Amino acid sequence: MDRWYGALGAILGALGVAAGAFGAHALRARLEARQLEIWETAARYQLFHAVALVFVGLWLARGATTSGRVAGGAMLAGTVIFSGSLYLLVLTGRTWLGAITPVGGVLLIVGWVALALALWPAR
Repeated sequence: MDRWYGALGAILGALGVAAGAFGAHALRARLEARQLEIWETAARYQLFHAVALVFVGLWLARGATTSGRVAGGAMLAGTVIFSGSLYLLVLTGRTWLGAITPVGGVLLIVGWVALALALWPAR
């Protein structure tokens, strides 16, 4: 799975660009300002973490570490849960999905902390 993180990050990046364009063009006339803001937040976080996931994949290709694997898994799951729940919230209007979003956010934070540990110089 280690080498897949970079490829999955690139796919998430492409989908993030598509989601941003979809929001800006197809949804702009259909959404209220707050909904569009939520959509843009989802796309922005997806793109940030797609780039980070590509980096994690490149890092792991040099030699897998436990914290590097945790970073990749947490960022992947966090992006899907965080951005995915926001996209679904906007598209379906089901506000209970907002309760899931923080789980994705916590996973994203875990991913960044694990990445810091993976990159921390050995003593």
